[in-house]
Parts: sequence; structure tokens; C-alpha cells
Amino acid sequence: MGRGGARPQPDDTTAEWTSDVAGALDGIRVVDFSRVFAGPAATQILGDLGADVVKVEAPLGGDEARYLGLTEGTEPRLGVSPSFLALNRNKRSIALDLGSEAGREVARKLLTQCDIAVHNFRPGAMRKWQLDYDSLSDANPGLIYGEFYAYGPSGPLSEIGANDLALQAHSGLMSLTGEPGRPPVRIGTAAVDLHGSLALVGAVLAALYSRTQTGKGQRIEASLLLSSAHLMNYFYSEYWIDGTVRKPMGTANHLSVPNQVFPTADGSVVIIAPSDAMWQRCAQALDAERLAIPRYKTVRDRQTHRTEVIEAIAAVTRQLSSQEVIERLGPVKVNVAKVNNAGEAAEHPQLAESGGVTEFAYAGETVKAVSSPFRLTGTPAETRHAPPLLDQHRDEILADYGLAPDEIRRLAEAGAFSEGSGPERKVAKAG
Repeated sequence: MGRGGARPQPDDTTAEWTSDVAGALDGIRVVDFSRVFAGPAATQILGDLGADVVKVEAPLGGDEARYLGLTEGTEPRLGVSPSFLALNRNKRSIALDLGSEAGREVARKLLTQCDIAVHNFRPGAMRKWQLDYDSLSDANPGLIYGEFYAYGPSGPLSEIGANDLALQAHSGLMSLTGEPGRPPVRIGTAAVDLHGSLALVGAVLAALYSRTQTGKGQRIEASLLLSSAHLMNYFYSEYWIDGTVRKPMGTANHLSVPNQVFPTADGSVVIIAPSDAMWQRCAQALDAERLAIPRYKTVRDRQTHRTEVIEAIAAVTRQLSSQEVIERLGPVKVNVAKVNNAGEAAEHPQLAESGGVTEFAYAGETVKAVSSPFRLTGTPAETRHAPPLLDQHRDEILADYGLAPDEIRRLAEAGAFSEGSGPERKVAKAG
């Protein structure tokens, strides 16, 4: 079920299907050289919106995300990792050896005919191959060329490799995460990567709109550094204004009290009541005698007596189930949520009702995935086809981009597709 509701599903990974609903980016061609998380997450959203996304992968192994999280010597149940399935629907795959001139020749043919290009190679790699924006913009003046970096293309750290965890550390995000007096803790998801993917999508869409006004494309940049800084923006502002450097507070928040996890008889809940009016509703609903007292009346009062307020609330919630706390606070418009595990959250009916779940057929099974994080009512984001097998669409992509069969044979003989040619093309097949 995609954004538009139930749809016919193909019965195997290689089947394709199309939507009868127009996508916002129908007719837009994307050539995607990115791997792992941030870039693929961004181009998947473009694909959900209707763009034709060509995923360029290295021969044989392909995108490293195909096997991320797998134990050495084991085979994933669906032939590919859940991470890859989560980030690569609505794409077609071609394997190119960019280390060969023939492979780069194919890449140039794609790049001179597409609307959007995305890569997350280290600084200088695409320039070395003459696949950079400056080498292509004359031949394709409308090209929107998206580059995603760790620290950016210049500066003292630009040549250093990094991933989501490294930027959680560098940005100060890890220094705020965890319990007071204990070592820093990473955020459990790839928050910087996924936030960066949305930044890249936003820049691409802005550049597309600009092109409708000017007729010209442009080079755009996003990075883990800029993404992590945006996540930390109000902490940086506080430091720049008065020198404050915050420390970890567990699940609490320095902005208001209560604003954290509280224990219940069967688990935990989050309660957030930042305003005086919401606090009064919270106190009345939980235990007016214990909580609705003058000592805790104002924001400043609750900040001053933080530990006391938290202990008083916890003494009440420990006697209630998580559902009972939600039933007391939800109806009086106090921010409250049960602390779910991933399975409970994934299966909660609210996610599907909000359009947050899509599905596709892969390796003979129906696979669920998280949808793009928004809804468009006129041109909905949809799942049009499953994540691709490595090099699955080579022939049709090359034909769509105007390469004749004899030219394809010449390029294959010259090593454009390298080890991805011939029978090895099946090594990544799912199932």
C-alpha cells in the first residue's frame, strides 16, 4: 500500500509496475552515484515523487548498504540487507566501473541527459574523473548537481572521512546524549544522515524551481557537518550568546520541566508540559493534591525545584500503567507518549493511518517500508517499484539514454561494466 492506497503488486523482484497517479517529479531524470544512507535516502524521496532515478553502483558488490549489518558468513533472508531495502525503492540499477574510461564515458552520457545528479564521493573524486559540475555544465546547462560530503569540499577537515557517528561526536550532539556523569552515547538511529538527506532534497527542489525561472541548473551542497550543526542550532546559539555549554541530562531537557521519561507500572512514558497552563492540566489530571501546589506553579518555580518536581511526578506514574497515564493526560491536551520499542512503534495503527507505511514485493515476499515523511494530496509520493537488484536495469537504462546495441557492446568490451558483465551480474540477486 503506497500513499495512494492499495495497488497491484508484482509477484517477484524483477517485475515492474507503474502508477496511474501523477507524481510531482514525473519526467525528471536523476542519476545517483551515492551510497549507504544520506544520498540514497534523498534520491528515494525523489523517486517516491515520481522521478526516474538511475542508481549507479560499483560492479559486483554495489552499494555497501546491500550488506550493512550482516554477520560475516551469513546470508540475509531476502538476499540483501534491510538497510538497503529501506532506502532504495523506486530506483533502477546499473553497474559501472568508474575506474575505467569506458565506465566514465557511460557516466558522462547519463549526466549530460539528466536533470539531477547526486554523489557522495570524497572531495576531488568526481573532478578527477571529469564527472564534476564544471566539466558537465556546458553540455548540460540545466543540470542540478548535488554533492553530499562529510565536512564539506574545503576547510581543514574536508579530506577526512566521516560517517553519522563521527559527526554526532564532532558536532557536540553526543556530548548531550546519555546520563549525567556517564560516557557519551550515540543516538540510536542515523539521525545526521537522515536529516542531511532531507536537506539535500530541499536544496534539489529549490534548484528545480529556480531552473523554471532562469533555465539554468546549479551545483548544490549538503553535508553531515551542516546537518549536525542544524540539529544543534539552538545549543550553538546559546553558546555564542552567553558561553553556555550544556551537559547530558538523560531524557530530560533544559528548556522546561517536566520534559522527560517517567516510570510506570508496566514500562515508561514521556510527559512534556512546558507552559504553566499545560502544567496545571497535567497536575490536576495526575494528582492535584500532590502536584497542583503553589511551589510548582510557574515555569521558573518548576525549574528551581526540578528534582523535587520530577520525583513527585514519578511517585504518581509508578502507580499507573502507561495506558492509564495516556488516558489521563491525552484528553486534557498534555503532551504524552508511551515509550515503545521499534516493533511496537512500527505496528502502531497511527503510523499506517498517517500514510507512514508503504510496501513492495521482493524475493517472493511482501516487504513493508517507511514512506517519505510528508503527504501531498494532489501528486502523492508512491511506491512504483521495489529496490533493484545490482545492475538489474542496465540494458533498459542505456537504451533510454540513447545508446545503440553496438555502442553498448563496444563499451562492455572496453570494461565499462567490468566484473558486472556476464554471469557475475547475478551475484546480488535476492532470494
